[in-house]
Formats: sequence, C-alpha cells, structure tokens
Amino acid sequence: MSDTYVGAIDQGTTGTRFMVFDHDGSVVANAYEKHEQIYPEPGWVEHDPMEIWENTKQVVKDGLADGGLSPDQLDALGITNQRETTIVWDAETGKPVHNALVWQDRRTTDRVEEIQEADKVEWIREKTGLECDAYFSATKVEWILDNADQIKTGRARPEDIRDRAESGELLMGTIDTWLIYNLTGNHITDVSNASRTMLYNIRELEWDDELLEEFSVPRSMVPEVRPSSDEKTYGTTDADGFLGAEVPVAGALGDQQAALFGQTCFDTGDAKNTYGTGSFFLMNTGEEAVASDHGLLTTIGFQRSGEPVQYALEGSIFITGAAIEWLEDVELIDDPAETAELARSVDSTDGVYFVPAFTGLGAPHWDGRARGTIVGMTRGTRREHIVRATLESIAFQTRDVAEAMEADSGVEMTSLKVDGGAVKNNYLCQLQSDIIQTDIARPKVDETTALGSAYAAGLAVGYWETVDELRDNWQVDKTFKPKMASGDADKKQARWEEAVDRSLDWARDGGD
Repeated sequence: MSDTYVGAIDQGTTGTRFMVFDHDGSVVANAYEKHEQIYPEPGWVEHDPMEIWENTKQVVKDGLADGGLSPDQLDALGITNQRETTIVWDAETGKPVHNALVWQDRRTTDRVEEIQEADKVEWIREKTGLECDAYFSATKVEWILDNADQIKTGRARPEDIRDRAESGELLMGTIDTWLIYNLTGNHITDVSNASRTMLYNIRELEWDDELLEEFSVPRSMVPEVRPSSDEKTYGTTDADGFLGAEVPVAGALGDQQAALFGQTCFDTGDAKNTYGTGSFFLMNTGEEAVASDHGLLTTIGFQRSGEPVQYALEGSIFITGAAIEWLEDVELIDDPAETAELARSVDSTDGVYFVPAFTGLGAPHWDGRARGTIVGMTRGTRREHIVRATLESIAFQTRDVAEAMEADSGVEMTSLKVDGGAVKNNYLCQLQSDIIQTDIARPKVDETTALGSAYAAGLAVGYWETVDELRDNWQVDKTFKPKMASGDADKKQARWEEAVDRSLDWARDGGD
C-alpha cells in the first residue's frame, strides 16, 4: 500500500490542479496551471475546452514528476470540477463546437426571465431542486445549440448545430464529462454533476424528458449518470495515451460536493463552506431531499456504489475570492496576501459596504440583474477601507446563507468546517467566526476538493475500505471562536442587507 497512491484532477474556474494523496490523506504531489478567462461581452464568461484538456494532461505529468512518481503507482484517478460550466462537442472528432459557457455566465438571463414569466419556476424546482437561473447548464446548452451554427465543428465547413444534435452527432456535458470522455473515451457523468444541469430529476434519479423538451436538448446528447464513487469505474486511461498507463477513473464529484466528501461530512447535519472564486455552503441532509423555503438549492451530495443517494442543501455565493481578484485587477492590492494587513490597519470600514454582485447574486437573493455596488464612501475613504469591506462582504454573504440553512434544516450549527484558498487568511477566518457567531474549523489539508474526489475514487477501487478511515484522516489545523459581541454582529449584518438592497435589479439591456 505504501508505494501506491490516488490521484485527483481538480479542474476549477481559474485553473487546473493535479494532486496525489497517500493513505493518510496527505499530499505527495501537486501541480497547477491557469487557463484563460474569456469575456466576449459584459456578463459573458467562457473557457476554451481544448486549453483545459491540454492543461489537464500537463499538470498530471508535472504532478507525477513533482512527486517522483510513475503512472503505475496510481491505483485510481478521481475528478472534481467547476460545476454547471457546459460544453458541446462533436462525437466523432471530439472537438468543441463552441467555447465552454462558464457557470458565471449570464447571457441566458433573458431566457430565464421568460421561464419565470411562464410560471415554470416551481415546476423546475420540484424536479431539480434548483432555482431557475442562468447559473445552471440547461439554458447554456440551449444557447449553444441555438447560436453556434456558424462555428466550425472540426469538419470542413460550418454545419447546422441543432440538426446535428438531433441526429446524435453532438454530445454535451459538464467539465467532469469532458475530462472523463478525453481520458477514457466514455460519455459519463456522476449524480452530483447531473444534479446541477437543471435537466436531471433528483428524486427519480434520471434525465427528465419534460425538461429536455423544454430546453430542446436531445436525449442522445446527455451522458450516462453513474455513482460518484463507482466500483464499475468510468473506464481507464489509454496505455498508449499521454499517461502511458491504464489507470482506472473511478470517482467524480462536482467541486462543492467533493469538498463535502473531503471534509468527511458523511452524516446528516454535517456542513462545510468552501471559499474559492465563489463560496459554496453545503449541509448533508441524508437520504431526504429537503426543499428550501429560504432561497437555497436542494442538490445531490454524493452516491457510493450500491448505496442510496445522499442529498444536501446548498447556498451558492457567486463572488467571494473573485472579489479579492478584482482588488488586484484595479490595483488596490498587489497580492491577495496583503488583504489581511491592510484590513487590520483600520479599525473599521468607516461605513463602507461592498456588495460584489459582479455576476448577479446567488443564494438567498437570486437576482441575476444585481451588480457590484460600493456604498457609504466619503472623501476620507481609503483603499484600506475598501479592502476591509471586501473581506467583510465574504463573511456577510456566508451569514446570509447560514441563516437560511438553519431555517430550512432546523439544525443550529455550532461549528462550520471551512476550506479553499481564502481560509489560509486567519483574519478572514476570524471575521467569519465573528459575523456568523459560530466556531470555524479549518482542517490541516485545506485542498479538500481534490481530496474528496481522491477519496471517492480510492473507495471505489478498495484503496480505502471504509469511510471511517477517511474520518480518521481528518484533522483540525485551527479553530476560530467568535470574539465580536453578537449584538454588534447583528447590527453590521442589518446594514449589509441595506447595501444589498441597493445592488438589486440594476443591470438592464444596453447597460443603462
């Protein structure tokens, strides 16, 4: 056992990482590569699927070199991915017909509003557990089929995309499906990713014919749905391919479900929050798909081979880490590591509140036309105040979701497990504890997204025998306890809600 490992491909919004884990859940190899963010128009966000695939191959090779490992030492590969991001490709050539439409992309907001006006929101929510929003895959694949007609498909001339889809020549999938297809040749997704498409019935556990018809997606385009940890495996890599070995691809989870799995949230009521480009707060609700009355999503958490699906409640916050990236973009900071020092250098935000609704607001507001807003500035406002307000916005948005989560689940949280790049920032973790008024537990291995997909793959092939082994691996690095008086936290949160109100329903056609 000591000389074999499990690898995880973590394909995220800004880049692709490959990590290798040993039996203790420790990282033994690591490589990362960024990819281009493409913004064709305001509110549109795209990625180049071929760039992502090339980067994936590169980081796998680089990661193995980093650890001094050979591909033969990998017992299995797991995949975790940015969810909802959607690709359509030619089944014969394997070439995309258009760039991937990223989960942040808002170009289908008008289509979503048509659905809302047709009074179909509840109908969709009952089937999928999702809010009808441009965030999810259904309107994205519909847009590609309607608008990519003049894009070359890898053949000699442009073809009518929708006709080709109807005739079974095109495939669609989220990023996990794209990677599994390129790694194994098989068109497969897992239940967690399927549940994010707005085309999958999470109670019947099958693609929904009525939803496929609503969004004009031929059934022949959608992938086979498998457990997140699959003893049958999704296939193997090609011995003659880039890896030079046959390695089973045996686990896949959408990134937030992977973090839930990696944080060992296997029991009803276990909760975690992942801080990445956005932040995603999930609570395991067991075998019950709990409907939300407070703007949360009901989603599939994970499924192991031969076991029932485990459901989760989710609060999706679109912009958190991306707000810190924006500070860099506008040159208010040179490096994200500066934010804690700058924030500490002032006693408060001096009344400044920043609502980072760059791509609308997710849970619990669900306003695709909300836009980024800074309120409360005076002539005395300095960059330190704006930086502090940016960090506070992450904490406020998380409290919005935490309160909704408690109301829907009836479970009062005493501790929240956190992960993702931003949790390395002690200032942010303490601020989060103060604003939510609960303990924040940061694990020693904070790349829990990659770890979760490795766990899923490793369990499938017997590298780990039971989830108890995974629980034993989980260790706290640091716990943050509230230092702020609850009354002060409540007042700040109330003022935040006023700032949110000013960001709502801002974007209109033409940007006016």
